[in-house]
Amino acid sequence: MLYVVLGLIIVVLLILVFANIRIVPQSKAFVIERLGAYQTTWDTGLHVKIPFIERVAKVVSLKEQVVDFPPQPVITKDNVTMQIDTVVFFQITDPKLYCYGVENPLSAIENLSATTLRNIIGELELDSTLTSRDTINAKIRVILDEATDPWGIKVNRVELKNIIPPREIQDAMEKQMKAERQRREAILRAEGEKQSRILVAEGHKESKILEAEAEKQSAILAAEAVKEAKIRESEGEAQAIAAVQQATADAIKMLNEADASEAVLKLKALEAFAKAADGQATKIIIPSEIQSIAGLAEGIIETTKNK
Repeated sequence: MLYVVLGLIIVVLLILVFANIRIVPQSKAFVIERLGAYQTTWDTGLHVKIPFIERVAKVVSLKEQVVDFPPQPVITKDNVTMQIDTVVFFQITDPKLYCYGVENPLSAIENLSATTLRNIIGELELDSTLTSRDTINAKIRVILDEATDPWGIKVNRVELKNIIPPREIQDAMEKQMKAERQRREAILRAEGEKQSRILVAEGHKESKILEAEAEKQSAILAAEAVKEAKIRESEGEAQAIAAVQQATADAIKMLNEADASEAVLKLKALEAFAKAADGQATKIIIPSEIQSIAGLAEGIIETTKNK
């Protein structure tokens, strides 16, 4: 009988031991209370608690958590009511403070983010609110991070998920954006027409310049051609004069070499006088030698007729 009782006691003790063995998984923390008071925090690994004296008060996740809060009504500085919802990224850094610091941490963070958001948006106008998301996110994160330190919570990021202005404001913004797009279109069209006209004017200018250059080159070439022709004509006249002079010199030389008589020379002079008489001179002076030659010629002609 005694062995049976001892066996039952051993079995009960083993059951109690195995029942109070706890394995803490990765990224988890167990907050342990002893007789209702905080005792310790178990990290990852194998742990055994004292039966009936210690208990696991809370299992805390150490991973980064994301909480999406519903839209909150906020009023801007220019009295525009908008709906803004936020997303908070936080991580528990101290399980003890998280367990005993505040009654409901998520509700506390939600209310704190809503009041902070209202305070920040209340200092901004509508346009600034729509264009200053990064600034608003940074301000909210800093305020929440400082406020949640006593709760063992680290706020990593805060994002404004949606900013929903009233319907009439949305309609006005759509009309404004449409007018802005039309204005940009008109500006782009005007710029295109301006560039087109500039290019056409530059094309006409280049064409006129090229035509003027062509006319200039043509005039230069024509002047050079006339100049060349005159030079060639002058050279031809000079060559002709030189040839005549050379022929005259040769004739005189031949006459001198032939020892021509005075009658022959007078006859040559008469031929020269005949050539001079063919010209357009109105007055002709006849030398005495030519007059005697003319008389001689008339005597020869009369003698020939009498025969």
